[in-house]
Amino acid sequence: MKENKMISRKVISASISSSIFAILLGLIMPNPFGESPSSITGYLSAFTLSTPIYLMYSFPVILTYGVLASILSDKMSQFFASKMKDDQIETILSGILHALFGLILLFYSLAASILFFVTDRILLSKNKEYKPLQAINSFAFPFGVWLIFMGIVYVEHIVTK
Repeated sequence: MKENKMISRKVISASISSSIFAILLGLIMPNPFGESPSSITGYLSAFTLSTPIYLMYSFPVILTYGVLASILSDKMSQFFASKMKDDQIETILSGILHALFGLILLFYSLAASILFFVTDRILLSKNKEYKPLQAINSFAFPFGVWLIFMGIVYVEHIVTK
């Protein structure tokens, strides 16, 4: 039962962190295939167009690889912390292992893994029991972000034509 709560928390962390990651990546790199936008409106247009695309590609990866790597990181760090009889080291080891798992695609996955780790630790600090239904409901967050940005793209397309 304890594993179900942890998996639920990890899925919620994936939903939140993937949405934040896509938005931040859209802000940092609004046009990944071309030159930088030359105006504010061009930047905002590229940002609103790239964010749902980033989300469509990052969410499944963060949900699968991120959750599995995070569970493995936490289990390994708990094991080593219990062997060393030091509870303080568990968070540090977990953070290091998250970063190591995040190095698979260097900058992008490292940033996503750090964001996932921070989100998961914030949820863990709340001392709340997360249920599987809450994990399923958390999928509404990335879907809502995707829907909002696609709505903005749609309205922008209507207004400019």
